[in-house]
Amino acid sequence: MNKNTEIEFAQLLEQHQNILHKICRLYTVDSDSHKDLFQEIVIQIWKSYPKFRGDSKFTTWAYRIGLNTAISLYRGSKRKITTVDWDMSLQNIKYEEYDTDSENQLKQLYAAVHRLNDIEKALVYMYLEDKDYAEIAETLGISEVNARVKMNRIKTKIKKTIAKGGNIA
Repeated sequence: MNKNTEIEFAQLLEQHQNILHKICRLYTVDSDSHKDLFQEIVIQIWKSYPKFRGDSKFTTWAYRIGLNTAISLYRGSKRKITTVDWDMSLQNIKYEEYDTDSENQLKQLYAAVHRLNDIEKALVYMYLEDKDYAEIAETLGISEVNARVKMNRIKTKIKKTIAKGGNIA
């Protein structure tokens, strides 16, 4: 990759890193796991960036890679994660902590979401990011109608979970 491409990538990543933090928050339970997953997602996006054609928005493309990485790593598979050499120019990307500890309702929501399956988590995440059902469907590879139906079922499940104090129905 040339220097301009590296700079462009670093700017896009820094500008949209909160979407990656939110994915990490959904699929991890502690700070170290969050940081590890964040790093792995960034590496996967970096490796895939030369293939990014701009057919979709950068955020949609990054969601898909981030979600696929999180789902792959946290499905319980015992696969070994392959690593790549870290390009030193990327170390200058400013890392911002994602802190939700002070918001009790958000904690309850995340606790309920943690109990969902991987696809449900991804759907909730994109819904909370105000993505329309067409974009959600495209990213997850399901129909728009299926995305709507699944989201309605998930909302009911989350409400029941929170009402019961965290025990999934």
